[in-house]
Amino acid sequence: MKKSINLWAFPYPEKMSLRQCLQLAKDAGFDGIELNYDLDSDLSPSAGTKEFQQIRSMADEIGIAISGLCSFLFWPYPLTSNDMAERERGMELAGKMTQAAHDLGTRNLLVVPGAVHMPWREDHDPTPNDVCDRRARAAIAKLLPQAEKLDVSLNIENIFFNGFLMSPMEMVEFVDSFGSEHVKVHFDTGNIMEYQFPEHWIPILDQRIQNVHLKEYTKKGTDHSLESFRPLLDGTTNWPAVLEAFSDVGYDGYLTFEYFHPWQHFPEALIYQTSDSLDRMLGRK
Repeated sequence: MKKSINLWAFPYPEKMSLRQCLQLAKDAGFDGIELNYDLDSDLSPSAGTKEFQQIRSMADEIGIAISGLCSFLFWPYPLTSNDMAERERGMELAGKMTQAAHDLGTRNLLVVPGAVHMPWREDHDPTPNDVCDRRARAAIAKLLPQAEKLDVSLNIENIFFNGFLMSPMEMVEFVDSFGSEHVKVHFDTGNIMEYQFPEHWIPILDQRIQNVHLKEYTKKGTDHSLESFRPLLDGTTNWPAVLEAFSDVGYDGYLTFEYFHPWQHFPEALIYQTSDSLDRMLGRK
């Protein structure tokens, strides 16, 4: 298994450029870095194939792989929204992300296929479960031809608080229903830790797991927001059991640490600390 880290762990773009982030990840010993598609950054709709290929070349020059592409944009523009304009914008952005992943040289695109509820969005009108499921399947089916043509994997992510795909069996049925090697699973340990256990999901998802987020979570707290996620090893995740489960299903891809609170003072400390923690988890130290 390979070490990766998400760009959200870096003070980008406020204090560091994209090149500085890539270089720091490389210097800290990561094999790859996961980038994030947004509306206003180096990775946004204002960039095109030329700009994304330049980022890919920069990563190649530094010597670090781009392990995947993900985005927060599935929340303001959910593919299953009751607001048709939000759905259409979400589909437009998802198509642009698919092209961007290809241009960046990664096969991995994280896709949130739908949401029954978004508790942090006061303006969100909840989508009935059956309607959410129907719209999500239609959205992925519409995105799939482009993904297959570009050889990009639409990796479906599990989210504990959005009310959709809440069990590994549901995830298996959803992914398998497309009958395509370009619809897989982006498995996130932290997203199910509040109520379930990642080591129980992994054997059921098995070879469907295409990419992985390691998010540390503690069941000792009462916070259910993004603030509940912790630096790696500062939580209650049973990492030996999780890593053994990955090994048992033959997963040898990226383990990407995802964290949303870059350290404002000495930000490199978090990056090096995470790399060291991953080395110890993987038996490299």
